[in-house]
Amino acid sequence: MQALHPGALAGVHDWSRFRDDPLGRLAGTIRWIFTVTYGDTTQATRGSEWVLRLHERVVGTYVDAHGHMRAYAANDPELLTWVHLAFTDAFLSTHELWGGPIPGGPDQYVREWATAGELMGVPNPPRSRADLKAQLHTFADSGDLAGGAKVDEIIRFIRRPPLRRALRPSYRILFEGAIMSLEPRFREMLGLEVARLGPVPLPIIGATRVVLGGAGTLLGTQTQGEKAALGRLERLGLLGSENSGG
Repeated sequence: MQALHPGALAGVHDWSRFRDDPLGRLAGTIRWIFTVTYGDTTQATRGSEWVLRLHERVVGTYVDAHGHMRAYAANDPELLTWVHLAFTDAFLSTHELWGGPIPGGPDQYVREWATAGELMGVPNPPRSRADLKAQLHTFADSGDLAGGAKVDEIIRFIRRPPLRRALRPSYRILFEGAIMSLEPRFREMLGLEVARLGPVPLPIIGATRVVLGGAGTLLGTQTQGEKAALGRLERLGLLGSENSGG
């Protein structure tokens, strides 16, 4: 979904090492997620500043959705906003389909991710689910999002990444589940369709739940980072029910 903004896509296409080292690239993103989720304020701030420094060299030009040549910079507030919106919506949408209850509800989740957005320079991150959806559709209504050959290239890579053969069947189910999690408007813009057998949609939501359940059994219910963060909150006396979600 992030690839629908030509400026954000240009930065990935021109600078990212995702083709040569996809797992290493993914690990870098996961490291930031774990830092801002489970680290203290100082760690989250330093982790975000480190990413912003890496972004400083990610500059170039691209043709926007209206056919005009424009300059891009990875730390541009517009691009940071779009990436934050798509990022937050992806996590929230998939959790609403396959996760348990969210402590504090979806609005609290969006508010907590707004803190991460601010650390990354997002000027006005949404603080409710309704605001998140409204900002996403404002981008779509503006005409600044578009598919195209580069988007198709990204989709092909995500559909068939260089995984071990044994992992490919379960990954294919997760990919189809990701398609299901998209709003129809953005799914259509990406040129994706819900998996069907003739006219009948396949039971992808249930199949995805099985794959995620198996992965959860292997990974365990809590990471060490989560345990450490909960312990820190408990020592600080901040582990009340209203604070237990983030």
